[in-house]
Amino acid sequence: MTRLDPLADALSKITNASVVGKREVTIDIASKLIGKVLSILQKEGYIGKFERIYEGGHAKYRVELIGKINKTGAIKPRFSVKKDGFEPWEKLFLPARDVGIIIVSTPRGVMSHKEAKKLGIGGVLIAYCY
Repeated sequence: MTRLDPLADALSKITNASVVGKREVTIDIASKLIGKVLSILQKEGYIGKFERIYEGGHAKYRVELIGKINKTGAIKPRFSVKKDGFEPWEKLFLPARDVGIIIVSTPRGVMSHKEAKKLGIGGVLIAYCY
């Protein structure tokens, strides 16, 4: 089976595991982008520790869930946003003001929309979590 969007698969796997109450989930495909998104989710307090493991000749991520994720997903298509244009996207993807994060790929790396607003830079919307 061909995977068209590994990030979307990983985030839906995290959401599904969180909904059924699992404490740990294994993401079958490991990429740099997935690792960066996981580190942002960890920094914001949505997941616990995660580690990259090697099984059967390819890498995977093992993620510890702490029960704080209601929904997470990839944003498709990947919309571009300017430094002062985050407000409409927050209303579209997040449930309320100051609840959740949007993950953005910027020229300075992958970061949350709060950090991008603070730095005054735009980028491309990748994912959301609340």
